[in-house]
Amino acid sequence: MKVLGHPIHQMLIVFPLGLLATAAIFDLIYLLGGAGTLETASWYMIAAGIIGGLTAAVFGLIDWLGIAGGTRAKRIGALHGIGNVLVVVLFVVSWLLRLPLAEHPPALAFVLSYAGVGLALVTGWLGGELVDRLGVGVDEGANANAPSSLSGRPAYGAGHASHA
Repeated sequence: MKVLGHPIHQMLIVFPLGLLATAAIFDLIYLLGGAGTLETASWYMIAAGIIGGLTAAVFGLIDWLGIAGGTRAKRIGALHGIGNVLVVVLFVVSWLLRLPLAEHPPALAFVLSYAGVGLALVTGWLGGELVDRLGVGVDEGANANAPSSLSGRPAYGAGHASHA
């Protein structure tokens, strides 16, 4: 699913990834002696990251449904999606554990957040594999001289050997 010529899922994933990773960084700073206000900020970032992750997942599922069955891309896409659902679940549980007192979360909240970040690195690589290696979401004929997606012209043309 695209808007203005670009996949919506790829545009949305930067927000939850950034928010959840920053929450984990704030957790680390807190654990190293930082202010408790960082934990309150982490709590809000996790909440926003969860919402963003679920929103991106809707568009990722739509994209995955459009991949031909029986392909490596379909299998990698399934692993990517299932892994990212697990990332969101880990952060949901971490967020819920923080509810009673956001300024002083239990150790398990940190463990789950760091497990979520670690898994997100793997699922992010799988997403890169889908786009960079398998070409999922890439315009047919994409090349270094393709016109803007806003031009209404196809990507192939000047600079693309197979359509020259």
